[in-house]
Amino acid sequence: MERTVTVVPEDGLHARPAAKFVETATEFDADVRVAPADGDDPVDAASMLAVTSLGVASGEDVRLIAEGDDAEAALDDLEELLATPETESAAESSSGT
Repeated sequence: MERTVTVVPEDGLHARPAAKFVETATEFDADVRVAPADGDDPVDAASMLAVTSLGVASGEDVRLIAEGDDAEAALDDLEELLATPETESAAESSSGT
């Protein structure tokens, strides 16, 4: 299954947002890949180096591709993460939610 999501965090898929993205991708029993929506080959969403090498900025669209038992749940959580400004994500992380 696949979804296209607009990246909202100000830093795009760099630094802290990328770390949270990778952490979330590894929480599921699914093979998750990510790519810019304009056509580059998808990379392993569980690899910090691969994710940050995409150079995705805020406001750009990405394709999320997932396969496996938790594919839909993984896409749901990753879509929510990418659609949430970093300040809200950071606040949720520090509060333990």
